[in-house]
Amino acid sequence: MMTRKPMSLMIEGLSAGYARRPVIRDMTLGPIQAGHVTALVGPNAAGKSTLLLALAGLIGATGTVRLGERDLLRLSIGERATLAAFMPQALPQGVALTVLESVIAAGRASPLGDLAIDGEALRRRAVATLDRLGVAALALEFRDRLSGGQRQLVGLAQALVREPQLLLLDEPTSALDLRHQVGVMTLVRALASEGRTVMVVLHDLNLAMRCADRIVVIEQGTVYAVGTVAEALTPEVIAAVYGVDARVERCSHDRLHIIVDGARTHEPNARAKAIGGHGG
Repeated sequence: MMTRKPMSLMIEGLSAGYARRPVIRDMTLGPIQAGHVTALVGPNAAGKSTLLLALAGLIGATGTVRLGERDLLRLSIGERATLAAFMPQALPQGVALTVLESVIAAGRASPLGDLAIDGEALRRRAVATLDRLGVAALALEFRDRLSGGQRQLVGLAQALVREPQLLLLDEPTSALDLRHQVGVMTLVRALASEGRTVMVVLHDLNLAMRCADRIVVIEQGTVYAVGTVAEALTPEVIAAVYGVDARVERCSHDRLHIIVDGARTHEPNARAKAIGGHGG
């Protein structure tokens, strides 16, 4: 369990993207509090994954990204790896490693801080991480032979083995069945409760409403709405960003959920004035 001091995340004037294709444009967001799960939602190609990649240092970015008192954009890759861990949508293929070897390798990827531990201690940490995710039985299986859902859980283990302060998860439930979706998001909430700052990209709005403390709606590389579940995912926001008519209602367990009635007859007006502002 993590014992580091909780640190909030503040993003100011962040721009990021790829060669000749900017995606994130002058984004300001936060503070994003430690101990909470913040879900990033929005249509395809809105910039959600790009934002996580920029925060993880995997693509070029300008602006300021403060985790506590430290600006992540001014740190070396090694320094940033001691603070932040990124879980991609899918692990690369063609890696001839067992599950345990791949998790150990991820732990060794950060050369600083408490990760400079001996091999046996790192192995024990890797096994404990797999056990926490319920996939310790796969430790000696080759990663490329796993199902999509199993590979996703291994990807989460690779992120967690570093014991990061900032956890960046890109669609961690997309290849999982319903039972494992609930299990992973329950674990994500537990990880946040240990003092981590957690940002997770989710496409399932009802899952985001169920599991997140805060919602950030991203459209066209900017923050369109942000706030609690009830504040950020209103019928008006959903109509403007997703182009569908929807109702937000409470179920018999008093939980908010979204019912989509149908596509709107005109294009989403996601360039309209942002609802909820850029605050955290």
